[in-house]
Amino acid sequence: MDVNVLALFIPIISILVTGAAVIYYLWAQNKERLAMIEKGVDPSKFIRNRPVNHNSVAKWGLFLIGVALGILVGAILQQYTRLDESALMFASILLFGGLGLLSYYITIGRKNENKQE
Repeated sequence: MDVNVLALFIPIISILVTGAAVIYYLWAQNKERLAMIEKGVDPSKFIRNRPVNHNSVAKWGLFLIGVALGILVGAILQQYTRLDESALMFASILLFGGLGLLSYYITIGRKNENKQE
């Protein structure tokens, strides 16, 4: 088999396996809930209520903007320097991703701390 054909099957198979795992998880969860209802147990007692972070979209947005800037800066630096390409790209992605998370903390995280006090 050609290497290009095998390379094409890797993402397809991984997406199919991930989809099957999610469907199986939801199916098992539904079956468990139906068994609890049949036995007369209230299934809402077993559902975990996690606290909602309304600013998580802003956190992920700033992080992904930082990663995108890291990729851009890494690509520009690859063109104009003689540094190792993979190390340069990896370091710039981590640096700018971290700066994105730091900017989230500075802008939104401190506001949340002030509201709690």
